[in-house]
Parts: sequence; structure tokens; C-alpha cells
Amino acid sequence: MKKFLATLLVMALALTMFSFPAMAETTTIKVMLWDRGDAPAGGTVENSKMTTWINEQIAPLGIQVEFVSTPRSGSDDKLITWMGGGSAPDVIFSYGQSTFLNFATQGGLVDLAPAIAKLGEGNNIEKYVGDVMNMGNIDGKQYALLSKRGAANPRHTAYIRADWLEELGLPMPTNKQELIDTLYKFKELKPDCIPWAMNGRTDTEKTYLNFVGSYVTFADEKDQYDYSEAYIVMHDGALEGIRQLNKLYNDGIIGKDFATDTTEDLFKAAVASGNVGFVLDDNTRIFDYMEALNCENGVQVRTTFVPISVFTMEDGSIRNPFEYAYGMYVMVPWTSADKVDAVVTYLNWLCDPIVAENIAYAPEHKNDENGIAIPFTGDELSAMGYKTTLDDFNILNKHFTWTEEREGVIAGYQGSNIFETHEWFANLYDTLQIGFFRYPTMPMAPEVEAQKGDIVKADMISYVYRLISCPTDQFDSLEAELKANLVNAGLNEIIEARDAYYQSVKGN
Repeated sequence: MKKFLATLLVMALALTMFSFPAMAETTTIKVMLWDRGDAPAGGTVENSKMTTWINEQIAPLGIQVEFVSTPRSGSDDKLITWMGGGSAPDVIFSYGQSTFLNFATQGGLVDLAPAIAKLGEGNNIEKYVGDVMNMGNIDGKQYALLSKRGAANPRHTAYIRADWLEELGLPMPTNKQELIDTLYKFKELKPDCIPWAMNGRTDTEKTYLNFVGSYVTFADEKDQYDYSEAYIVMHDGALEGIRQLNKLYNDGIIGKDFATDTTEDLFKAAVASGNVGFVLDDNTRIFDYMEALNCENGVQVRTTFVPISVFTMEDGSIRNPFEYAYGMYVMVPWTSADKVDAVVTYLNWLCDPIVAENIAYAPEHKNDENGIAIPFTGDELSAMGYKTTLDDFNILNKHFTWTEEREGVIAGYQGSNIFETHEWFANLYDTLQIGFFRYPTMPMAPEVEAQKGDIVKADMISYVYRLISCPTDQFDSLEAELKANLVNAGLNEIIEARDAYYQSVKGN
């Protein structure tokens, strides 16, 4: 399939490389946008108050922006289809290094360096995201800009129902075994509950990765690189963690239908209904449910979920993988080479901190006495005519001055949220810092990973889901079958190539 898509890509390039139209006085560029099902009432994610504002602001630069949406889940698959068919928007993005490298090495991306140079000294791109641009540079060609993250945050965070613990007379878990024991107590004392809610999204390992990773001991930095981050499920020890999840599933601790819940609908409904005792999810995703769970008539009357850090490793320590300083690869497909100057002008505008703040928080937002932006709630944004995840428009500069300070980050978490106290958000910050860890990174990756990495990573997610949800007596035979499929798809080639690449750069 990958070779077929690559062939389509080459054919599309051949048709477009030599037929660029002259740039019009006003250039319309198409920009990818994630659809999370959060369009405002009476609007769409592509046409909302923010898209209107962006076009009003950018019009003096001779640019009009047309947003092209794709569902957040499975967006990389959509990218591959777009690129293979020569129909990609002028601005595309992905968190996947393999996706970026595959496009770049197939000749599918524009070198942005000449257009950036035309902006002159001190341009916004170099000034505000320049320190992470190396991750998008191959042999001196800038095939991607990298979004610069704001506050340092873990990849995933665990939350537990503190009110259930109090109601049932149970202590707060402090390690992994205590957590497991507590989940069984939830099931015993609340038989109709879902002690641990997961979902079956096929583009993220968020619901299991920290737990499984706690069963793995790395030998050194090379070992960390070889098995970072999705590949950790193939490391020695990881299978023990997956086997434990299988036991939890078959004992009714993990929701029975999670693996088929690829859109998260069942997961969201269960958490929002108050029937879930524990989740492992994106860092602050729990905020989506907290007001409904904690408040009555707009006033907080209870505490439900609280953050915990309990995924202890064999030596009792905790490894809490944090996001890299960079995020998405923001790219321009070769089919848009005739618009690269307009695209880079737009991206340069996006990097301006004032613009980035107005996009991320809405132009109507206020700042507190310390200059920290006060965000609107999702309901407020929707009522105002905005897509509720405004940061989806802010694809490059997410690093504001307050994101480097403890109190600033705490205030950023709290914002205008009414569902918890300042102390709760301060505890969130302190909990998130436990076990701070970042995997080593390289700007390049082995060719075999660029070619096969996306498929192998998707197959590894399926591998884990199927092993968690299979009958216990079929676990070993199914694991052998699925592992063989992964090897055939290129797993061992990728791990060996990563090992060799690390040694070639840094030695043994």
C-alpha cells in the first residue's frame, strides 16, 4: 500500500512540477484544520468567527485563507491519501516524524528556506520557533517548520476519582500495585461502574502507554532511543504490562467495548456520566468533563477526579515521558510550490506572539495582572461563534512568556475554569513534574523507518488492543501471531536500523 501511494505521489508531482500559474495579487491558500466535532452552533469548523478574523487580519498581506478540515483521529491517513492523489492543502501538518520523513524523502515537500530568507533578518519564524527548526531540516533544506510548545507537559496523565476513595474509605494509591488493588475495590463496591475507562483510538497509545512503559527498564540512552516512544511496547518487560492489562480486562476492570470505540464516543459518555473511576488520557483532557461532574448551577460543589502519579517501575521510581519542546511538523506539499511565498508569509504572521495569543485564546480574551491570558470556557467560545479548540489554528508558536514559570503555568491551567480551586491546579502542576523524562531525539530517522514506520506503529496499537481484549487462554498464541505480523511489516528492521543510526551519530 505504501509503495502504491508513493507511486501516486510521484505521478502527481510529475503533473504539477512544471505548470505553476503566476501568483495573483491576492493569493488564496488552503490550510489543513483538525475537526474535533467542536464547531459552534450554526457554523462549521472551516467557517467560524475565527476563520473570519484570520482572513480580516491577513488580508492586507494579499492572502486569503481557506481551511480544509479532516477528523483529528486518523488525520495522518488522510494526509497520505491527499499526498498520493496530489490534492493536499497548501499547509499540512503531522506529529509523526515518520510521516514527515516519508514525504520529504519521496520529494513531496517544498524547501521553505528560500522563502524564509525573503522575509529578512529578524523574521518571526526564526525569532520565535527557530530553535526547534532543526528537526525539519534535511541536508540543509527546510522541509518543515516545527511548532514550538508552550509549557512543558507530560504526554499523558492519570486521574482517579477522589470522591469515590473518600466514599468507600480507600486510601489514595501511591504506587502501581496499590492502584490495581484500588481498581478491584471499585469494581467490588460499585459493581456497575467502569473502574478503568479506555478507548480504541487507532492514532494514539495514550490509554495504555505509561502503564506498559512502567514495566520496562532501559539500559542506557541508546536503548531509550531505540525504543522511543511507541516502540517501547516491544521492549523486554512490556509484555508483562500488557498481560496485566489483559487480566484487568477479563476481570471486568477495563470497559469491555473499549477496543471498538475508535471515535472515543463511548469513553466520553462514560466519563461524563460519572461512571468511571480512573483514566489515563491526554494531559488535560479531563477538563472537558469536569464542570459537568463537579458543578451545579455554575458553582463547584464537589471534587471528583484528581491527578495521580503512580506508575512505579521495578526500582520504585517513576518515568513520566514529557512532550518534546517541538510539536507538529508543518509542511508545504510540492504541489503548492507556486504558493510557497504566500504560505511562508502566512506562517510568519502566525508566529507573532500577539497573533498567536489572540488565536489561541480568542481576540476578545483578557489578561490577568501578571499578563497571563485568561481563556474562555468551551461553552463560552461556542456561544461566541468559535470552534472550541482554538489552538488548532495556532499551529506554530505556542510558547508564551508565562509558560516558563510555575505560577504562570498553574494560572494557564486554571484560566477561567470554575470546576476546581487554585490549590487543585497547583497540585496538578506538582503532580505532573514527578518523574520528568524526555526521550532522546534525532532530526533524521533510518530510511526503513520513514518507509515503514507509520504502518508498524499503527499495527503496534492494534497489537496492544487485541492482546488486552483477548481471552486469557489465547493471549500467548495471539501474541506470537501478531508479533510475527509486525516482524513481517518491518519491526525488527526498524529497531535494528534505529540502533545502528544512533551509534553512527553518537557512538556506543
